[in-house]
Amino acid sequence: MKKYIPKEIEKKWQAKWEKEGLYRAPDESKKPKYYCLDMFPYPSGDGLHVGHFKGYCATDVISRYLRMKGYNVLHPMGWDAFGLPAENYAIKTGVHPRITTQKAIEKIKKQMQKAGFSYDWSREINTTDPAYYRWTQWIFLKLFEKGLAYEVEAPINWCPSCKTGLANEEVVAGKCERCETKVTKKNLRQWALKITKYADRLLEDLKDLDWPEFIKLMQENWISRSEGVEVDFKVKSYKDSLRVFTTRPDTLFGATFMVLAPEHELVDKITTPDQEKEVEGYVKKTLAKSDLERVEEKVKTGVFTGAYAVNPVNGQKIPIWIADYVLSNYGTGAIMAVPAHDERDWEFAKKYNLAIIEVISGGSVDKETYIGEGKLVNSGQFSSLHSTEAIAKITSWLEKKGLGEKAVNYKLRDWLFSRQRYWGEPIPIVHCPKCGAQAVEEKDLPIKLPDVKKYQPTGTGESPLASIPEFVNTKCPKCGGPAKRETNTMPQWAGSCWYYLRYCDTENNTKLVDSKIEKYWLASRSPKGVGGVDWYVGGAEHAVLHLLYARFWHKFLFDIGVVSEKEPFLKLRNVGLVLGEGGIKMSKSRGNVIAPDVIIKKYGADTLRLYELFMGPFDQSIAWDSKSVEGGNRFLYRVWDLVMTVISNPTSPRASRDEQVTSLEMERLINQLIKKVEDDIAEMKFNTAIAKMMEFLNEAQGLKDKISVSVIKPFVQVLAPFAPHIAEELWQGIEKGSVHQTSWPIYDKKMLIEEKVVIPIQVNGKVRDQITIEFGVSDEEVAKMAKESERIKRYLSDKKVIKTIVVPNKLINLVVE
Repeated sequence: MKKYIPKEIEKKWQAKWEKEGLYRAPDESKKPKYYCLDMFPYPSGDGLHVGHFKGYCATDVISRYLRMKGYNVLHPMGWDAFGLPAENYAIKTGVHPRITTQKAIEKIKKQMQKAGFSYDWSREINTTDPAYYRWTQWIFLKLFEKGLAYEVEAPINWCPSCKTGLANEEVVAGKCERCETKVTKKNLRQWALKITKYADRLLEDLKDLDWPEFIKLMQENWISRSEGVEVDFKVKSYKDSLRVFTTRPDTLFGATFMVLAPEHELVDKITTPDQEKEVEGYVKKTLAKSDLERVEEKVKTGVFTGAYAVNPVNGQKIPIWIADYVLSNYGTGAIMAVPAHDERDWEFAKKYNLAIIEVISGGSVDKETYIGEGKLVNSGQFSSLHSTEAIAKITSWLEKKGLGEKAVNYKLRDWLFSRQRYWGEPIPIVHCPKCGAQAVEEKDLPIKLPDVKKYQPTGTGESPLASIPEFVNTKCPKCGGPAKRETNTMPQWAGSCWYYLRYCDTENNTKLVDSKIEKYWLASRSPKGVGGVDWYVGGAEHAVLHLLYARFWHKFLFDIGVVSEKEPFLKLRNVGLVLGEGGIKMSKSRGNVIAPDVIIKKYGADTLRLYELFMGPFDQSIAWDSKSVEGGNRFLYRVWDLVMTVISNPTSPRASRDEQVTSLEMERLINQLIKKVEDDIAEMKFNTAIAKMMEFLNEAQGLKDKISVSVIKPFVQVLAPFAPHIAEELWQGIEKGSVHQTSWPIYDKKMLIEEKVVIPIQVNGKVRDQITIEFGVSDEEVAKMAKESERIKRYLSDKKVIKTIVVPNKLINLVVE
C-alpha cells in the first residue's frame, strides 16, 4: 500500500492547483456568486503565528465547501501594509519600511501557500502599491469635494512613543492602541473626516446586518446618540454666550454653576486677571492627561475662572469654573452643573462649597443626589409639573425666547485623519498662500510617497516628509503660484476602508471599481435586501476601528454612486484568540510564539488545518496543545489507511466495487456525517464537524472489508474542505479530476433515521431497565416489551399498572399503585 507522506503530496497539489488556476473566480458566471473574505493582515517581519491562521483555516473550509455546493466563490487575499506596525518594525531593525514590508509579505504569502489556502492570488493587492493608493487618495479628494474632509487646529491625542496623533478609537484605556504608551494631548493642525454626519445611518443600518450582537452594541455605544436641548448661557460682562447640551432641561432651575473644559476657546477670554496664573497651571496639567484618566479620576478638581454666567430660566448669576472631567471633544465642551441631581456635580459642589438646589423631588440634597424623574420644585412657573411634561414645556419656552433649541448629540467625534509619520498615503492636498488648501487634480494621482533615507518620526508635529524640498515645493492647482504639499500622511485605516472593493476589479486603471463587476460581487443575498461581502471573518478588536471606518466610507461611496449597496459586510463572524500553551497569550518576549511553518514541517499542512479548527469553538479563546496536534495527525494516517484499503481491495475489481455488500449502519453513518458537516460549516462549528468525522472513522475501521467505494467516496469529499491535500491524493484512486471540483454529496433524509434505538424503562419515574426497539415501533408494542422484561417484572409484582406513558423512541414510564 502506498504510504502517506504529507510533505510530498502537499507540495505536489499546491503547485498543480496554482498552475491550473483552480481557485480563480470569474467576474461573471451562471453559478450563484459568493464573496468570502478574511480581514487582511499587517505584514509583520516576524511573519504570522498559528493564532492568525485560525481564521484563515475557517474561511478556506467555507470557500472550498461553497465551491462544491455550486457557487462561484471570490476568496481573495492581500496586504494592509501601510501604517505604524510596519513603520515601527522598520525603525526597530534600521531597514527601510519598503524593504521590510516587502520581505514580510513574501514570508507570509509563503506561509499561506504552504497551508494550501485556496485564495485567488491573481487578485492580490497591497495598500502601499501606488496603483492601489491612487484610489485611496481619490476617495479622500471626493470627501474633500463634498466638505467631509476639513482642517482643524485643536488638542489631539498624542502618543509620545509613536510620535503621532491618534484618533479617539485608537486610544484604549488611556493608552496608545499600538504601543500601549500613555497618551497625552497636543495642539496640532489636523485633517479630520466628518464621520459624525453619518452617525444616524451608521446606527440605523446595524439592524439589517448579520453580525454578532456584542459587536453591534459596541458600535452603538461608541456612536451613542442622545436627544436633548442646547441652551445658551450669557457670560456676564461679555457679549459671548456659553452653549451647553442637556438631556434634562427639567433640571435647569437647579443649575448653580457652569464648568468648561480647560481647552474651551473662551477660557482665555473670560478668565479674570487674578485667576490667570491658577487657570494656566491647571490647563497645563490637564493636557498631560488622557481623556479616560480625566473622566475616571475619582477626585474631581477644578479652578474658578473669575467669570459668571446667567442662568436663562431664572436670571441667577452663577460662577464659571474649569475642570478636567469636562472634555472639549464631547458635546459643546461646557456643561451646566446641577449638583442636586448629578453625582459628579454634587461631589464638585461639596468640595468647592457651591450652591446645591433641589428642583426634582425625590431625595435629600444634604446627603445624596437624586438622578431620577419626579415632580418639579423650586422651578418657578414649572413647579409641580412632572419631569416628562416639564421637559417638553421648558424646551418650548426656551425656543420661543430664543434661548435654546432641540438638538441631538453623539459621543462619536469626527475621525482624526492626519498622522505625523512617513509610512502612509500622502494626502493629496496643496497649501497655497493665496488660494488656501486646494485639491490635487485627479489626473495627477497618485501623489507618490517619496523614497527617503530618513523616515524616523520627528516628534515636532510634522511628518518626515516636511524636510524633503522636492516633495514639498509645488504649484497651486488653482492659480499656478508657488505652493506646498500637505506633509501629513493618512492613518493605517485608510487603505483597509475599501480594499474589499478593489479585490473585485484589481486591474482597473480608470475606475476604483467597475459598476457591473461591483454589482455582481456585492449583490444582496439577504432577506432584508442588504448586500455586501457575504461572509467576513476577523478579530473582534476591530469593532470600532476598521469596521466603523469602512462602513462610513462605504456609505459615502454609495452616496456618490460608486457602489450599489449601503453596507460593506453583510455577515460578520469573529475568531477567538489562540493562546500559548497553558493559556498564556503568545508573545515574542515570552518565547511562546508558535509558527505555522514549524507545525507544517513536522506534521503537514492538513494536520495544522485540522487542529486549528478542532481545538475548540471557533469564536472562543483556546490554548494551543501540542499533544492534541499529534492526535489530529494520527487521525489523518488512519483516514489514509482506511481509504487506501477500500479502494485497493484486490478481491473486488473497480467495476464491481459499488456492488460490494455494505452494512446498513455504514450507509446511515455516512448520510448523518454529510448532514452534520454541512450544518456545522454553516454555523462555524468546525470542531464538532471534525468530531463527527472521527466518529465515522472509528466505526468504519472495523468494517474495512465490508465498506464500498459508494460510502468512502462521500467521506473523502466531506473531508476535502478541511484537509484538502490528503483528500485530493486519495480521490485519485476513486475518480479522475479534482475532488475540489466535484459536487458536495447529497444526503438521503430517509437514511438519517436510526434503525434501532435504546430507550429507558421507568417505574414511577425511576429508571429500572432499558430495551432496544425498532425505530418507530408502536406504543402498544413498546409497553408490551417493557412489561415482559424480567427485571421490570420484579417491580410490577403484586402491583397494578394504572398508567403507561410512552414518549416515542425516547422512554417509557410505568406508573404503579
